[in-house]
Amino acid sequence: MTDMVFGTAPSRVGEPVLPRWWRTLDKWALSCVLILFGIGMLLGLAASVPLAEKNGLEAFYYVKRQAFFGGAGIVAMLLTSMMSPRQVRRVGVLAFFACFAAILALPFVGTDFGKGAIRWFSFGFASVQPSEFLKPAFIVTAAWFMAAAHEIAGPPGRLYSFILMVIIVLILAMQPDFGQASLILFSWMVMYFVGGAPIMLLVSIGGLTAIGGFTAYNLSDHFARRINGFLSSEVDPRTQIGYATNAIQEGGFFGVGVGEGTVKWSLPDAHTDFIIAVAAEEYGLILVLIIIALYATVVMRSMLRLMRERDPFTRLAGCGLAAAFGVQAFINMGVAVRLLPAKGMTLPFVSYGGSSMIASGIAVGMLLALTRSRPQGQISDILARNKRG
Repeated sequence: MTDMVFGTAPSRVGEPVLPRWWRTLDKWALSCVLILFGIGMLLGLAASVPLAEKNGLEAFYYVKRQAFFGGAGIVAMLLTSMMSPRQVRRVGVLAFFACFAAILALPFVGTDFGKGAIRWFSFGFASVQPSEFLKPAFIVTAAWFMAAAHEIAGPPGRLYSFILMVIIVLILAMQPDFGQASLILFSWMVMYFVGGAPIMLLVSIGGLTAIGGFTAYNLSDHFARRINGFLSSEVDPRTQIGYATNAIQEGGFFGVGVGEGTVKWSLPDAHTDFIIAVAAEEYGLILVLIIIALYATVVMRSMLRLMRERDPFTRLAGCGLAAAFGVQAFINMGVAVRLLPAKGMTLPFVSYGGSSMIASGIAVGMLLALTRSRPQGQISDILARNKRG
């Protein structure tokens, strides 16, 4: 129906799949992701060696695993980016049901690895965190519901997506995994706003979130400890936040030098949640700003391309995926500099972690697929052509 109103731009008949994929892809965003992965491998060479020695493993054990999982994530990203929006929707919805069943099973067969939160399935040789894969799957599913609400006599998709979001946030909060729960909530609010939600409704949801946070503070010792540590005027130098803060201060503008940092010997999560502290100490503010610029470029270019997209599902899902990608990076770096309470969240494509690497690859692959140039043309081109006609 949309094509009948606006018309379509001609496509290249008989063009092979790979040339068409490369021609329509956002190459700047792809390049930024590949550079982030390269930076992650560089930092992994420094940050993970001390941990391997402490655990009695060969020096580059974690580096090799990061290269393997990172390579798998890049392959998943490239393959997913070749999908059409319809294929992204189908894969996302099917993956959502599988991931939702997985997080329901966590209390019974999951493990916490001594971290106080049951978030993983352990298979001995590897572990899987289903909430990492739930994020992109939920975003795609919620976007499908919201887009259906735009159709004539369509279902109340916004209400369905809201109910789904509340259920997932509550389940994740009970693990407890407040970091992933906040990402799910934020991504949903971005999509709801882009879909035309009233501002007052979003304000009301924000108020309910604040009430939920206050309740969690009073009922969860795990949550309260993190908030109290964040609000404390003094930082215990023997905590992870203390070590990270000191490392960032020591790094200055240009860092103490490659391999000269000491925080990696003190921080147990230097290769995962606090990888940015290693970057700041050894390479200084310069590398940190480069990392921030790379994330910002992916998010901004994706948003700009999505602004010209006509299809509601593509626009909503793309905005949700871009928001989740950018906010996860912001949360990780914000925790390291005490802008936010500790949340235990990885830095996409930079931190070590199999689930994070592969799930980030799938999520960014979906984003690249949704931001590819479409044969129907951009809405501004179509309006200009109709005006000339």
